[in-house]
Amino acid sequence: MTVALNTLSARSAVAQAAAPQWLKDWQQQGQDDFAALAWPTRKTEAWKYTPLKALLDVTWQKSTESTDEPGIRFENWNDIRIDLVNGQIQDMPTLPAGVSLRRLSDCSAEEGLAFLARIDAERNGFVFDSLNQALLDQAYWLSVDAGVKVSAPIHLNYISQGVDAISNIQVLVDLGKESHLTLVETFSHGPSGRCFVNPNTALFVAELAQLTHYHLLLETGDIRHIGRVTATLEAYAALNAFHMAVGGQIKRKDIVVRHRGEGARLTLNGVYLPKGNELIDYHTVLEHEVPHCQSTETFRGILADKGHAVFNGRIHIHKLAQKSVAELQNRNLLLSDTAEINTKPELEIYADDVRCAHGATIAQLDKNLLFYFQARGITKEDAEMMLSFGFINELLDALDDEPVRLLLRPLLEALFATKVAALSGAAL
Repeated sequence: MTVALNTLSARSAVAQAAAPQWLKDWQQQGQDDFAALAWPTRKTEAWKYTPLKALLDVTWQKSTESTDEPGIRFENWNDIRIDLVNGQIQDMPTLPAGVSLRRLSDCSAEEGLAFLARIDAERNGFVFDSLNQALLDQAYWLSVDAGVKVSAPIHLNYISQGVDAISNIQVLVDLGKESHLTLVETFSHGPSGRCFVNPNTALFVAELAQLTHYHLLLETGDIRHIGRVTATLEAYAALNAFHMAVGGQIKRKDIVVRHRGEGARLTLNGVYLPKGNELIDYHTVLEHEVPHCQSTETFRGILADKGHAVFNGRIHIHKLAQKSVAELQNRNLLLSDTAEINTKPELEIYADDVRCAHGATIAQLDKNLLFYFQARGITKEDAEMMLSFGFINELLDALDDEPVRLLLRPLLEALFATKVAALSGAAL
């Protein structure tokens, strides 16, 4: 099956003959919705700074290639790693007691329709939700029973593989009451060809449950990645989330967190580092729907060469959400005169007893600090790398899990070294 996104039609049906009828019907509805929706353009507010031409110049195809590419590996971490190549699990692991992972295609009709209803409730109305529905490769349901504290992190290791390959994935994560889980999602790619990845993750954190979530877009090269992460927090639930994006032609991630129960707490941090002609776009929405909830959000970007980043962060305090506490900060460091950032923090408040703040900054490397380093025998290139790394190191230091820090630090150091080398002949 091949598909040009701007000419998707009923002839490109992806539903497999072996799929149950209820799943075929759902996918067909996705195709119908995709055909009815307008393709985002510069006149579409949510996409005005994110051109999508890189998606339309390719005829994408489903890939069944396997790969020896290991994807992302964490050192000295007893994680439960689940490898997914183009959305398909390679080997179903043995999971701890109280934890289950099921494929949508293995569910009964009743379970499957309940699963799809929950997925549909998370949709944001964008064309890529309908594309995911129409061309779904597989969906997974990860559940943690009430009271279960999972000691080993669960690592979903996504690998894209193939030439002009497209993959569409859905993951639904259910944490029962008072359960604990660390979930890591990493995205990388095999050695061949350009790929387009369109994954959605939905997190449901029940009363008094705690979830640590890492969502790391580490693909580089000729990659297009557009997807969504949503989270629903019940009473006194806690979500500690960290997002990162590097590399690729275009990356767009929509993040929506809903505080549905009193006392819910969110910490949401993120880092993005476009260089060359790369584009990275984060759109976040924090919905405070009930009283006494807290949110802290910090995103930082470092942009080099002609790198382009978009950040749109919105906090929405509903009328009933008295005593809400919410803060949003976006800070950006430009390493060249040709780098570009479009940042828009937003507050929408309908309650009158809240504490909220938001802000955005854009800066270049401090020339006085560079001089200070050089006066003490540090080369200009090393000084630039140290200052750049220091700009995001605070967020890395705040990560709960040392193996994640040990993975990301050398990766970022190498990235900064590459950027600095490109700047070594230029005056700031």
